[in-house]
Amino acid sequence: MLLVPGGVAFASQSKPLSLEECLKIALEHNLDLKIARYNPRIARYNVALAYTRYDPVFSGSDNRNFSSSPGGIDEESRPYVGTETTQDSFRVGVGGSTPVGLSYDVSAQSGATRGSGPGGPFENANGSVSLQLRQPLLRNSWIDSARLSIQLSKRQLKITELGLRQQIMNVATSTELAYYDLILARENLKVQEQALELAQQLLAANRRRVALGLLPALDEKQSESQVAARQASLQAAQRALVTQEYALKSLLSDDLTAWQEISIVPTETLAAVPVLFDLQSSWRNGLTQRPDILQSRTSLERQGIVLKYLRNQLFPQLDVVGSYGYRGSKREYSGALDDIGRGNSPFYSVGATLTFPLGNRAARENYRIGRADEEQLVLQVKRQEQDIMVQIAVAVEQAKSTLRQVESTKQARQFAEIALNAEQKKLETGKSTSFIVLQLQRDLTGARVAELQALADYNRALAQLALREGATLERHQIQLEVE
Repeated sequence: MLLVPGGVAFASQSKPLSLEECLKIALEHNLDLKIARYNPRIARYNVALAYTRYDPVFSGSDNRNFSSSPGGIDEESRPYVGTETTQDSFRVGVGGSTPVGLSYDVSAQSGATRGSGPGGPFENANGSVSLQLRQPLLRNSWIDSARLSIQLSKRQLKITELGLRQQIMNVATSTELAYYDLILARENLKVQEQALELAQQLLAANRRRVALGLLPALDEKQSESQVAARQASLQAAQRALVTQEYALKSLLSDDLTAWQEISIVPTETLAAVPVLFDLQSSWRNGLTQRPDILQSRTSLERQGIVLKYLRNQLFPQLDVVGSYGYRGSKREYSGALDDIGRGNSPFYSVGATLTFPLGNRAARENYRIGRADEEQLVLQVKRQEQDIMVQIAVAVEQAKSTLRQVESTKQARQFAEIALNAEQKKLETGKSTSFIVLQLQRDLTGARVAELQALADYNRALAQLALREGATLERHQIQLEVE
């Protein structure tokens, strides 16, 4: 680290950077962007999660039941033996649902009963394979909870991608503004150094004149006061430069310690490049490509999907159900399986089930709430569009105003230079005073700072206008790639 007068520390290694290079570094290393890039990734996981509602589900079970009863003597004093029964049952199946609302269950089951009783030992085996289907005709027909979840998660993915675009635009704009502020801080430091040099030159000249008796001692004190004031301004400019440099570093870095010994030197200068402003075109751009308004419109789409689902829930639950399969029954498993394979004992069923809550008040109230939410969102989008138009109009006028201000401050600085030069010549011939020269020096310094500030304000206004229009990425030719 290097220390300059006033105790302000500067990094020892200079790193020249253009605005384009700063933007590239920021897009790769900015921590806010790294955080924001996780949002679309998480949203894509949620879309995949929603589709798991259609994954088939395997089920299986195996049970054994045993029961026994003791023997005894019946009412006619005849003895009877006890019974023992063992029942085994086994079932496997695969079930699930499809994107059209159809649910299915394919299963195979078998069972065997073995035991002993008054008639001696006995054994029986049975089994079946079957397919069961259920298709909603009204409620949950054109949309159900699974399809609702999928469509909502897709819209949420779009919202997060737009949010990432907005964050990239914000970081790019912040980097651009910080870059201009750093240029301004460096140029202001030069102006303050020039002001201090002018004040020191005048002080040296006045000291010579006071020693020769050509000026009163008061003029020397006034010059010393001016030098001290310029030194204070220089120190303030140095501190401002350090602050602005760290502001830019924080946007460029995910490891600030790597930049600790580096001093960023902008390779560009503040210039006022005239731009043709078209308010109607700016409005059109802002309303069609700003991520925030596109997010709001996507949220309105999401609410429309919810309302579609709530409207469907107003209908009765009317489902067509059916099943088809084969049974088999023999004394042994193998015989029962042969029966099933031959298909000699088919079975089927067809029917319908109707379920309807009396009054259906919950569904009706939920639908009214959803419709009111949609109407509210429509108004919110309209208000946001109006706010965007106001923001763009203000940004356009700001850019126009600052461009005019650049020319005005340039002329003011030129006049201040001419006035100071003329007054210094008059002072050398004894036709002026140090007080007037000191005042003109302050005026020149103020005019130089004002011109720099106007240049920075104009470039800042262009950056803000691009952000308001949603054109920041296009302005800097930044390609957005979403993983």
